[in-house]
Amino acid sequence: MAPPFGNDRHTPGPTRRSLLAGVAALGALGAAGCSRVATASTTAGGELLDRLKAAGVVRLGIAGEIPFGYIDKNGELTGEAPELAKVVFKRLGVDKVQAVPTEFGSLIPGLNSQQFDVVAAGMYVNPERCQQVIFADPDYQMLDSFIVRKGNPKGLHDYKDVVAKKAKFATGTGYAEIQYAVEAGYKESDILIVPDQVAGMNAVEAGRVDVFAGTALTTREVVKKSSKTEATKAFAPLVKGKPHVDGGAFAFRPTETRLRDAFNVELHKLKESGELFRILQPFGFTKAEMTDLTAKELCGGKSG
Repeated sequence: MAPPFGNDRHTPGPTRRSLLAGVAALGALGAAGCSRVATASTTAGGELLDRLKAAGVVRLGIAGEIPFGYIDKNGELTGEAPELAKVVFKRLGVDKVQAVPTEFGSLIPGLNSQQFDVVAAGMYVNPERCQQVIFADPDYQMLDSFIVRKGNPKGLHDYKDVVAKKAKFATGTGYAEIQYAVEAGYKESDILIVPDQVAGMNAVEAGRVDVFAGTALTTREVVKKSSKTEATKAFAPLVKGKPHVDGGAFAFRPTETRLRDAFNVELHKLKESGELFRILQPFGFTKAEMTDLTAKELCGGKSG
């Protein structure tokens, strides 16, 4: 995932989703966030890329969220964003990446207060966040999906169904799905907020709620561990009456346009060659999640 909402990638505030392995990572590596990176340059376009090349290491802000950026059971940094960062920054002359774990809602403040060099957490691009950071173009796009009981007994396929059928609804802390449900007419105070997809699945299994909303990728992955729930078909939530597709991307400090632009050049090469999909596929991404969306589109016309 920058208040008020977060990102199941999510909305502007704390977020997407922390799964259990990611949460454990915070305890293991949280101390890394105590030191600061060098003060940002006032030079036009920024000098961070030059400093990273000289140092040979880039510090990545992650949120301990599977599959976006987390520490695995062997203590290794992985996830779609860190693995992509390893490839892109090596091409930019920076051989090493280092994780700085934090909570999703602290990623933007941590970036802008020099705690790390770049956000590598699959953060959704939206106009609110674009007022605080600059984004590379999205490396993936994402639709929503629900976790429901096997057979989907209430027939819940989108947020309008949730409202019309008076279903008990849950989603994650700071998730964009909060906003989508409210826009469909669901009362925000009636939403059960849980820490992540695992907790959401557990709530559905226990009958505490009828439905948990998250991203299509995370819902289809988490229900693989359940015999009582299933994920619904992916769908685009409505924003201002129009279907909306989210896109996740790397975030940079507003002064560091040179680094962002250099990152974009390499990202687009990876898209064109098909290597981007090969990097993301092991983390559950499909070709349906590949995208040509731009940060400018998702920022509402402003690219930074």
